[in-house]
Amino acid sequence: MEAPFLKMHGCGNDFVVFDERARPLALTTARAAAIAHRRTGIGCDQFIVIEPPPPGSPADAFMRIRNPDGSEAGACGNATRCVVSLLAAETGRRDITIQTIAGFLPSRLLPDGRVTVDMGQARLAWTDIPLAHEADTLHLPLSLGPVGDPAACSMGNPHATFFVPDVMALPVEILGPALETNPLFPQKANISFAEIQSPNRIRLRVWERTAGLTLACGSGACATLVNAARRGLTGRHATIIVDGGTLDLEWRDDGHVLMTGPVVTSFRGTIDLAAYPS
Repeated sequence: MEAPFLKMHGCGNDFVVFDERARPLALTTARAAAIAHRRTGIGCDQFIVIEPPPPGSPADAFMRIRNPDGSEAGACGNATRCVVSLLAAETGRRDITIQTIAGFLPSRLLPDGRVTVDMGQARLAWTDIPLAHEADTLHLPLSLGPVGDPAACSMGNPHATFFVPDVMALPVEILGPALETNPLFPQKANISFAEIQSPNRIRLRVWERTAGLTLACGSGACATLVNAARRGLTGRHATIIVDGGTLDLEWRDDGHVLMTGPVVTSFRGTIDLAAYPS
């Protein structure tokens, strides 16, 4: 039951990465949650498993994403960059396509070691987020304390963006969990707090559903650029500063969002899976 793993991160958004392409590892929901625990497991924001692509799929690999509680997520841009960097090194190719439960993510390893991921089309209908009832996704009827009037967007998972004058002055640890679980979001939501510093620069902090305040959230950065551009606060390209680093975002005219950022391998290890609940 011993299995190798990688600990990786993108701008501080950290992952435990397992590879099941050669053999299944029985990485169940319970086992994933136990390994993701920061005190009694390895610890991570998301638990990542690289799997063979489904039969007939044009993807190079399937990436399964689990939150710290073991539930599945549809998108994680920072994790996608990590997996792309591994497959690019393995194959010698710069262009890699990852498949997730939310769709395909064509990606490219750049000469400087960063990775660009096509995160797909931003989805803006209230049913796409999804919301509990019909509402204008550019101005949600939601407020709490000093924040209100967010915009919503789906990047394969639900996001709400609050635009604020000073993001570092907000009690994100208090606001985040209450907004994440608001009844407006039947699947919960990732909550972003964005400070527009210029038409092409955003300071961002994200409370991720089930994971809490993370150093970076790639899909949250994508949703924030889309929502900012929809509001006329920025253009369709911006540098987004997160707690753990910098991401470059572009919302193309065809609706697709491109995200470029760094990849770091923290360490490699071996774990006894039998020590964790199945």
